[in-house]
Amino acid sequence: MPELPDVTLYVEALERRVVGRVLERVRVANPFLVRTVRPSLTDAEGKRVLGVRRLGKRVVLALDDDLQLALHLMIAGRLHWKEPGARLPTRVGLAAFDFPNGTLTLTEAGTHRRAALHLVAGEDGLQELARAGVEPLEATSDRFASALRSENRTLKRALTDPDIVSGVGNAYSDEILHRARLSPIKLTRSLTDAEAARLHAATQAVLREWIDRLRAEAGDGFPERVTAFRPDFAAHGRYGRPCPVCGTGIARIVRGENEANYCPRCQTDGRLLADRALSRLLREDWPRTVDELEQRRLTRGYTD
Repeated sequence: MPELPDVTLYVEALERRVVGRVLERVRVANPFLVRTVRPSLTDAEGKRVLGVRRLGKRVVLALDDDLQLALHLMIAGRLHWKEPGARLPTRVGLAAFDFPNGTLTLTEAGTHRRAALHLVAGEDGLQELARAGVEPLEATSDRFASALRSENRTLKRALTDPDIVSGVGNAYSDEILHRARLSPIKLTRSLTDAEAARLHAATQAVLREWIDRLRAEAGDGFPERVTAFRPDFAAHGRYGRPCPVCGTGIARIVRGENEANYCPRCQTDGRLLADRALSRLLREDWPRTVDELEQRRLTRGYTD
C-alpha cells in the first residue's frame, strides 16, 4: 500500500503537472471505484485544479467550485502520468483523468478492487473521509505519545491504525520500529516516556529520510516505482536476511494478511516472537530465542 512517503511523492509530482490546469474529462472503467453519487463526476469536468494535497493515504485534488476529488489507492492501486488521451490498460485500468498536458491513470493490480474515488463538496465533505490519527511529521513528541496511548494496542497495530497515526502502513511501521529498537508487540501503554520519545524521533526520521530518497530517485519524473519492498529497507520484506545493524536474520510474525518483520537482537532482546500458525504447528520444537534457533540450524538443519 502506498504510504506517507509514496503519497507525498505523488502529490508533489501532480502539483507540478496539474495545478492551474483544467480537468477536461474523467473516464471510469470500473464503476465500483466510485464511492459517491453527488456531486457527479461530470461536475468535476471542466474545473481547474487549485491544489493537490495528502489526506492520510489519500491524494486529494482541490477543484473550482469547492469540489474535492479524493483517491485512495489501498494496497495495489498506483498512479501513472501518460500522454494526453492515453488509453487505459484493459485489465488493471480503473480510471483516467484527462488534462491538456497529459493523462493521470489509476491502475490496480490483482483481482480485488479496493481502490476508491470520492468527489465531495467543500472541506466539510472532505473531512468526512478523514480519520482521526495524528500527522506524524507534525505532531509533537507529547502529542504523538498521547495518541499512541489512547488505546492499549501493540505498537505495530497502533502505528498502522489511521485513527491513531496518519499515513503509516505495514512497510514503514516495520522500519520505524526497527529504528526505534522496539518490539512490534509491545503494548502502547507500557511505553516509558523515553521509549515514546525514541519512537517519535524514529518515526519522523524514517519518514523524512524516505521522502528524500524517493525524491532523489524520481527526480523530475513521475514516481513509477512505488513498492512496499525496497532493497534498502532495514526490516520490511527482509525475512531471513541479515539485520543491517547486528547481522542477525530478520524474523517475522504472520497473522492472516498482516505481517511484522523485526530483528530479534535489536528489538526483542534475542527473543523470537510466536508466529501463530508456525508455533502452534511446532509446539515444543518452537525455538524461543534467536540463539536457540541458530543452534538448531547448526545441529539439526532447522530452516524456519
